[in-house]
Amino acid sequence: MKRTHSFDGFDEDDGATARVIPITSARREQDESDAKPVEDRLAELLAFLRRRLAGEYEVDEFGFDPELNDKVLLELIRPLYRHWFRVQTLGLGNVPDEAGALVVANHSGTIPVDALMLQVALHDEHPAHRPLRLLGADLVYQLPVLGHLSRKSGHTLACPEDADRLMRKGELVGVFPEGFKGVGKPFSERYKLQRFGRGGFVASAIRAGVPIIPCAIVGAEEIYPKIGDLRSLARLFGLPYIPITPLFPWLGPLGLVPLPSKWMIEFGEPVRTDQYDPEEAEDPMLVFNLTDQVRELVQQQLNRLRLQRGHAFPPFF
Repeated sequence: MKRTHSFDGFDEDDGATARVIPITSARREQDESDAKPVEDRLAELLAFLRRRLAGEYEVDEFGFDPELNDKVLLELIRPLYRHWFRVQTLGLGNVPDEAGALVVANHSGTIPVDALMLQVALHDEHPAHRPLRLLGADLVYQLPVLGHLSRKSGHTLACPEDADRLMRKGELVGVFPEGFKGVGKPFSERYKLQRFGRGGFVASAIRAGVPIIPCAIVGAEEIYPKIGDLRSLARLFGLPYIPITPLFPWLGPLGLVPLPSKWMIEFGEPVRTDQYDPEEAEDPMLVFNLTDQVRELVQQQLNRLRLQRGHAFPPFF
């Protein structure tokens, strides 16, 4: 039976300064791994292939394949995280080591690269190497290859049933309540949060009794500055938009290379929900007020973090 979703909190849509963690054990381990001899790397690769061919790996009920995610999928995007965007993370101490939580972040960048960088940050920089179970829009899972890879990397469909199950299992769940309105907004509206929907993410957090962690991502707005939209072509292909940037479509495939902006990701102080009864998730005023509170916290973080970062392209200024 086909599920339909009207849960727009998911599918479309000053606290103390967070602690800076300049380098973590995860990054040190990765740096040591980068220096391994070729023979060791080859041995690891052969062992990985043997396990895959023999079926000696685990996949959970949502399709998440931790080994493939770490050894292949995240490995492909780590160079972007470390060397191209030079991502700096702050406030990792606000993310629990084991318990369930909901990370609520701003969405931007024309192409949702911010979701991938957030995933790398929590897996590689957090002391507990936490996988982030992102909630994606229906469109992602309508595309055969992208939908399959998304599930392999731990993502799942943005609906209350899946969100509740993941958080009750103690998973770290991520959501971008702005949805396509955020990721596809014009460059002139950068770092201005769009509507957060009706607060479906807040209701799920209340039902699961987990904290909401506001998260600000600075840097994604500059990678593909959107100055226009090919609306007719987008409607033809069933897409929310096809962007026009200073480089795309004028330079063809080269226009798809993201600009090397400096990124910062900050995890703010958690907003507790365990003081509410699960039944209160059905109270529209409570949900609205908490949604508005989280949105305001993220906007404040964005404003502060943007000033802290300074120029988007520091090597050139």
